[in-house]
Amino acid sequence: MERSHLLLSRMLSMIHCLCYIYMMIMANYLTVGALVIAHTNFSTDQFALLTLKAHITSDPQNILTANWSFAFNSNICNWVGLTCGARHHRVTALNLSFMGLAGVIPPHLCNLSFLVELGLTNNFFNGPLPQELSRLRRLKGIDFQYNNFTGTIPSWFGSFPKLQTFILRANGFFGFIPAAIFNLSALERINLSRNQPSELPNEIGSLGQLEELFVQYNALKGYAFVHVLNISSLTTFTLFGNYKSGNLPDNICEHLLKLREILLGFNNFRGSIPKNLGNLTYLSNIFLHDNSLEVNKFGEITLSSNQLSGGLLANIGLNVPNLEFLYVARNNLVAGLLPNLSNASKLRELDMSVNSFTEFLPITLYSLKNLEYLNLNLTRLSLAENPLNTTIPASRGNISTSLVTVDLSISNIKGNIPLSGAILTLTPRLQNLQVLYLNDNELRGHIPYELYQLNNLAELRLDGNQLSGSIISCLGTLSVALRSLSLGSNLLTSKIPSSLWELKYISYLNLSSNSLVGPLSKDIRNLGGLLNMINFSLANSKLEGRIPSSFETMLSLDFLDLSKNNLSGEIPKSLEALLRNSKWRAFWKLSVDSFVSNGALYGASQLCVPWCKNRTKVKPNWRKAKHIISGVISKRNVEVVRETTSLHQVLWIRVSHLELLKATNGFHESNLLGTGEGGFGLVYKGTLSDGIDIAIKVFNLQLEGASKSFDKECEMLSNIRHQNLIKIISCCDELDFKALILQLMPNGSLENWLYSPYRSLTILQRLDIMKDVALALEYLHHVYSIPIVHYDVKPSNILLDDDMVAHVADFGIARLIGGGDSMTETITLATVGYMAPEFGMEGSISTRGDVYSFGIVLMETFTKRKPTDEMFVGEMDLKQWIADSLFPDAATGEVVNVDILRAEEDSDFMSKKDCLSSIMRLALACSAALPGERINMKDAAITLTKIKTKYLKDCGEVNS
Repeated sequence: MERSHLLLSRMLSMIHCLCYIYMMIMANYLTVGALVIAHTNFSTDQFALLTLKAHITSDPQNILTANWSFAFNSNICNWVGLTCGARHHRVTALNLSFMGLAGVIPPHLCNLSFLVELGLTNNFFNGPLPQELSRLRRLKGIDFQYNNFTGTIPSWFGSFPKLQTFILRANGFFGFIPAAIFNLSALERINLSRNQPSELPNEIGSLGQLEELFVQYNALKGYAFVHVLNISSLTTFTLFGNYKSGNLPDNICEHLLKLREILLGFNNFRGSIPKNLGNLTYLSNIFLHDNSLEVNKFGEITLSSNQLSGGLLANIGLNVPNLEFLYVARNNLVAGLLPNLSNASKLRELDMSVNSFTEFLPITLYSLKNLEYLNLNLTRLSLAENPLNTTIPASRGNISTSLVTVDLSISNIKGNIPLSGAILTLTPRLQNLQVLYLNDNELRGHIPYELYQLNNLAELRLDGNQLSGSIISCLGTLSVALRSLSLGSNLLTSKIPSSLWELKYISYLNLSSNSLVGPLSKDIRNLGGLLNMINFSLANSKLEGRIPSSFETMLSLDFLDLSKNNLSGEIPKSLEALLRNSKWRAFWKLSVDSFVSNGALYGASQLCVPWCKNRTKVKPNWRKAKHIISGVISKRNVEVVRETTSLHQVLWIRVSHLELLKATNGFHESNLLGTGEGGFGLVYKGTLSDGIDIAIKVFNLQLEGASKSFDKECEMLSNIRHQNLIKIISCCDELDFKALILQLMPNGSLENWLYSPYRSLTILQRLDIMKDVALALEYLHHVYSIPIVHYDVKPSNILLDDDMVAHVADFGIARLIGGGDSMTETITLATVGYMAPEFGMEGSISTRGDVYSFGIVLMETFTKRKPTDEMFVGEMDLKQWIADSLFPDAATGEVVNVDILRAEEDSDFMSKKDCLSSIMRLALACSAALPGERINMKDAAITLTKIKTKYLKDCGEVNS
């Protein structure tokens, strides 16, 4: 019995052990299985990616070729363009944007089952999209814009329940847009623009989370877009350029209370603009131009290129008390339509050009007896291209005292230019006038003397009239402000007055097609400093004598026409050199047409003139030259803009978004130069198709203020020209892409040089750089017609060209102010450390603020210490540190950069020490705490020149 119990006990123990062993085996098996599954999942992602790589037919930058390989990295999570999740180590984001890749998308990509973001922007992928991608159920973002995908938009795009961003912009999709897409309740942004879909489905109105909808430049039919008006979450809606028709729904404002931007231009909408449009309190941009709409009520109105007529504007002044900008150009308006406009007391800009006005201004504007009291403050008046068929009135109220721009061109205006009166009073009452266009009318008589007393006049166009007499000799009063003067195609006689050559900052001068006589003065070298001169035409007159050799300083010249005169002698070699030296002037116009039809002119064979006195002249080609000139001086903006467009802008080369993509290899990171100042975007280097190296500043339009910064910088750079300011070559201004094309500065910024471990600057190089900056700021503050405050002077905004000449850059937050040192209230945007104290405490800016920043940069340039350096704590800051070093018992050498002042054994040690002490005293004088105690930039520039001269003299290098 006992033996039986013993056997039974042993058997139970054995069974227990066997069970334990079995459990251990199973546990081990499960663990190994889990690892196998994890490895399998990892291999699945790997296989999908390598399959995609195999379907790439073009990888111009060898990004995937070199990077997506085990030789580079065995961990795919480290491959370029990929992001993996921290938990499962699966691929969650695939971003191959801007790589210039071409090929097709394989169905195997659906195995990236953890994928959340898929971005293929700006490549050349083509073909239809595989249906297998519908398995990627975790997707939240799809961005396929700017590729070559074709076919209908697949209905399986409706298979992504978590999708928030859906962008197919600029592909080749066509046909119906599947209704299934608009059942995705999480969608926040849709961009289907620049395809060829035929119709929006009604289901679009059910997207309760949608904030942005872009369907511009398609061929949409039907009226399903009205269902968009039910999406209460919508902030942006663009239906631009679809050429739809019908009336705008009256309930456009009923549900869209969050709407900030609505673009409905370039369609065929008819009827009235909804009366309650003004109820959209968040609305900041509305574009309704190029429709067939009638105006009703709004705060800021742009209704150009419609069919407005009759009494449509009868109550605009009563209904829009806050109206500041009214643009009704290119309609069919006639006189008497604005009886209540005088009640729009805040109106600043009024553009009524290209209408059917037959009297000089609607009679309602004549009754304004005390414009200052009414606060009309009209700054821009355009009546261009109306059949006025009348004379300029001598007196019409007080409307003109605040005018900055007057455009009455191409309006059949007759008679003389009046010497008094309010519309164009040529007395001190119009001292704010900067732009006056009276070109292409039927004006007769002499150019009034009073016209030349408008000290702030920057652009004057009187060409294309019948004005006679001489060019008045007292042009000296315009020598600072005037940038553009066009007197061509008139009946002017006599010699060119010597005072004309004193216009130091002029960049556009057209005196062609008159009866001017006499020789060209050698003083022509003073014109625009000839460093600023861009366009110069004296064609078709009776000028005689030789072409002065002083043309050799015309380094910025883009267009020259001396044809159809009686000039003689040899064309100066310097002009031939300018013809060859055209690296930066991509639109250079010096050619045979510049010299044809001159009696005895000879020169280089490529200019198609006799190469010596006895050779027969080439037959003239004046017709072509005439077309070039007229094309330049008569080109007009087709868009209505708030700010006056300078003539410089129409001379720019135009660069498209596609050209910039090619120039930068799809904005590849290898071409990235840095972050745009102000944080509004990135700066790339690129090369245009004609070999010109450029810098491209791309603005991130998702950031608040970026678009305004682009407009501001465009405005500033197109109107100012100085050898120490960055030069604008062109711009790319599209609805959703804005970039400035600037002269490339090969040597980077002053900041790069100051803090580079591999290169250094000598004391003379630093002096020259800061002198260049001082001259640039002097020009902005004291020379340009209206003082400009740069507002962000710092080392990263000082760029250096091939010759280490400094150029001040980044005008995105610059400000125009009313006079010399006057203060203007603003929001603080400048950089901490360089910003004047009054900027931060009071929000006030003046030219003295730039002086303060210059002083801080001057200290940093010679000490290699930033104002925000961690060594400066408590009451000790950069200024105090410098001030302490100037005490009699202190050592200046302890604060300056070691590269400048190395050892007392240096033969020039004392000269350097004295020089540096003078520089630091100047820096402290610039950065005084109170604005009134700071010197101005004119004195700072002079002081730097004196410091350099003394240093060179002390070192025995004054003539070096």
